[in-house]
Amino acid sequence: MSTVVLDTITGKSTATTITIGSTPVVSASANSMTIRGEGSAQTSIQQGLTKAWCKWSLSDQSAAIDSFNVGSITDAGTGTGTCNLTNAFSGATFATFHSSSQYHAWDDTGGSASTINLAAGNSSHSKVDTSRVHVGGFGDLA
Repeated sequence: MSTVVLDTITGKSTATTITIGSTPVVSASANSMTIRGEGSAQTSIQQGLTKAWCKWSLSDQSAAIDSFNVGSITDAGTGTGTCNLTNAFSGATFATFHSSSQYHAWDDTGGSASTINLAAGNSSHSKVDTSRVHVGGFGDLA
């Protein structure tokens, strides 16, 4: 059983806003929800979250090992793959990360608002399939 302890309950004029102190926690306004980050900096919860990520095997691209906001993955050839997003970004200039458990990884073709592409290669940059690769994206969803 949960317990809610508070001093006062006050009705709000709009049902889309919940405020704790003077901070809106749920609001109809985009990017309005912030929390105190490290030190005294305020962090936007919407901007500070990874909006899509995927972990899969380039050697067996039949399914993601684990993912968020990824509908499917596509085998784009030796050492390359594409995460096809369920919910697209607002544009193709969102930030991405790429990594591999065995080789180095990079954004192979730039992707689009609805995809994140990855290539993995050995020390001479020859593309190779590897057992685990990871990608993710940060930015505004459409």
